[in-house]
Amino acid sequence: MATLRITLAALLSHWRRHPLQFFSILTGLWLATALWTGVEALNSQARADYARASAVLSGPSQAQIVPSKGERFDQAAYVQLRQRGWQVSPVLEGRVRFAGGEDTARIQVLGIEPLSLPHGTSVAGQPGSSLDLGPFMGEPGQSWIAPDTLQRLGFNAGEQPVTTEGKRLPPLQVHPQLAPGVVIMDIGHAQTLLQAPGQLSRLLLGTDSLTKQAELPSDLASPLEIRQSSDSGDLQRLTDSFHLNLRALGMLAFIVGLFIVNAAIGLALEQRRGLLRTLRACGISLRSLITALAIELGLFAVLSGLAGVASGYLLASVLLGNVAASLRGLYGAEVAGQLSLSPQWWLAGIAISLLGALLAGGSSLVRAARLPILALAQAQAWRLAQSVWLKRQAMVSVLLAVFAALCWRVGDSLLSALLMLGAILLAGALALPALLDGALAVLSRYCRSPLSEWFVADSRQQLPAVSLALMALLLALAASVGVGSMTEGFRKTFIGWLDQRLSADLYLTPRDTAQSLEISTWLKTQPGVTLVLPRWHIDQRLQGWPVQVEGVVDDPSYRRQWPLLSQTTGAWSQLAAGQGTMLSEQFARRLKLDLGDTVKVPAVDGEKTLTVVGLYADYGNPRGHMLLNADWLRRYWPDATLANLGVHVMPDQMNPLRAQLEQRFGLDSTRLIDQTSLKRWSTEVFERTFAATGALNALTLAVAGIALFISLLTLGHSRLAQLAPLWALGVNRGRLGWLSLGQTLMLAGLTVLLAMPLGLLLAWCMVAVLNVQAFGWRLPLQIFPDQLLRLGLLGLFTSLLAAAGPLWQVARRQPADLLRQFADER
Repeated sequence: MATLRITLAALLSHWRRHPLQFFSILTGLWLATALWTGVEALNSQARADYARASAVLSGPSQAQIVPSKGERFDQAAYVQLRQRGWQVSPVLEGRVRFAGGEDTARIQVLGIEPLSLPHGTSVAGQPGSSLDLGPFMGEPGQSWIAPDTLQRLGFNAGEQPVTTEGKRLPPLQVHPQLAPGVVIMDIGHAQTLLQAPGQLSRLLLGTDSLTKQAELPSDLASPLEIRQSSDSGDLQRLTDSFHLNLRALGMLAFIVGLFIVNAAIGLALEQRRGLLRTLRACGISLRSLITALAIELGLFAVLSGLAGVASGYLLASVLLGNVAASLRGLYGAEVAGQLSLSPQWWLAGIAISLLGALLAGGSSLVRAARLPILALAQAQAWRLAQSVWLKRQAMVSVLLAVFAALCWRVGDSLLSALLMLGAILLAGALALPALLDGALAVLSRYCRSPLSEWFVADSRQQLPAVSLALMALLLALAASVGVGSMTEGFRKTFIGWLDQRLSADLYLTPRDTAQSLEISTWLKTQPGVTLVLPRWHIDQRLQGWPVQVEGVVDDPSYRRQWPLLSQTTGAWSQLAAGQGTMLSEQFARRLKLDLGDTVKVPAVDGEKTLTVVGLYADYGNPRGHMLLNADWLRRYWPDATLANLGVHVMPDQMNPLRAQLEQRFGLDSTRLIDQTSLKRWSTEVFERTFAATGALNALTLAVAGIALFISLLTLGHSRLAQLAPLWALGVNRGRLGWLSLGQTLMLAGLTVLLAMPLGLLLAWCMVAVLNVQAFGWRLPLQIFPDQLLRLGLLGLFTSLLAAAGPLWQVARRQPADLLRQFADER
């Protein structure tokens, strides 16, 4: 222990003389841990809220009874099942909006019947047997709500808010364990609030009842079906792709941050070669030396981990609002607006810092352990060891490229797509030093003057010390190019798709089908209204997948405006005749259907077979979408509702028509939306979706700049041995500074040039492979030269900022410092 203590004290003395390297390692681990833990905090909060959503009604119930068609069924079926001994419990679900008309003011209402809940069922974490049924079921009842939902809506406990339909909720009562965005009440109150008298959404089925009765009675088998709990889609499965992409960006930022640590530890170990030689010559065993170095790394990891976890929490707090808005807008998934993390997350942050320190410092320790004792202080031996690692990196890069190709050709999952992206990034980073060395070797052939030859040769000598920082810059730029190209291409595609899909001037969502028909008839008599397009709707399940079925009338405007990715000859005519159907791209991929294939659709008088005549994009819809002729839909699915009306109106009649609709039919801003407002809202959802991605990209590029800055700054002292001879030969200090700046910009420029094709390859992988696996649709690859130019200049500017401070010190070195090199080294 005394030997270990002496060895550790000798190693730690290095940081007193080199505080910059000390803070470099701390900064690298801190940033890497902060970015990773920040992303994990966002994902952990989302997973916790999904778990809360799943636990709204949790227990031993293994199945539920749902309607075969539509969203609801008559509660008489429930009464019949109870009379025949089935232990079922009714549930009614729906959504309401509150006065104000904002999207954030829309919540889900869940009506339950607590007396019939299956044995062992918990409601919002509270056992059903312990519920106080009197206040809950009586008048005026109770509305259970989560505290974060109450705060977001701006209500107070005990208040009875009024919906846009003029219905008043029972008094609000806060329940901390309830999922965000959900209100639970007695089913009688829910039927009144949702205007669904005598209607139910599903029946909870206990395990005992399922064991005794495996099949529904014959008279109820047609309108109802038993669905196992595993058949129902949950939010976590629905949003896995979003969180996996977010985690991939967090991992990239983590890896880039570790480059700072690796570079700083490598330089510190190189500067301590003499110290290591002395310790070994004095009898310190290799085991004690490596142990002391490992303890040193552990101290760095603990200090940086504590700071990184705290910073990650703050970062997640800043980004949580955009992530929650994205999940709500894209998937309807509710995530709380405040972080509430378990102690395991804090401990995991410290653990990831320890792992990062091990990954970043392990290679330097291995190289030092394998060099002979007398070679530790010889620069040539160190460079030879570096050349061996350079060859190994190139070999690993080739293997990773082959692995990426296999993932592309053989893999057919989101995980394989992410592995392919990771392999491409790592292959490019590991190949960078060899490519730069080769480029400098080619450049040296064209050097004619001694100074130019020194310029290139010295750049090659610097390469091992700055290669890690340049690899970080390559990864950050490639990720920015890839994500930027994908995002900008998606933006243009999405806006063009909106322009086609949202062709009507005004969109109406009446309260029910009767009001829809009344409004449709009235609109046809109004001046300025040129066209009314009704859209019928019903939710179904095809081959086990949920699908939104939409029925449209036969009108030429659909042929002109509805954007189809592919179609058969006479597709719209076959759709109008009820002989064909059109599917969204993601739904067709999910069912493995293509043009000309047939799909069996359930109907009131048995299954009907339709031909797939068209495929269309349906961005942002996590569920499947099917397009049918409206008359065919109403004939075979009488439960279909007239969901909305698209109205084409003359511009000068828009405002008067809105005023009449609001006054005559009581439609507010949530049920009466003009095209401009709808496009603006959709675009805002798009921007919020990629806000966290853009922030992580910017942070990753900033971390790469810090890595380069620290590498150049820590090289400042060791560079004197190479610059002093040139000064002695007559090259002034200012020119030495400009030459050093030119070397940095040359290496950074070559890195930027290599990052562009790597980034474009990443962009292709994202739009053609990752998007298909994650969301089910494929985007066209679009290249934006102005964006590439901006990112390239940003990379050079980042390198210039990183080099400015260190090179200013080189240019301002005193002659005594340069002369001392001859006394110390020569």
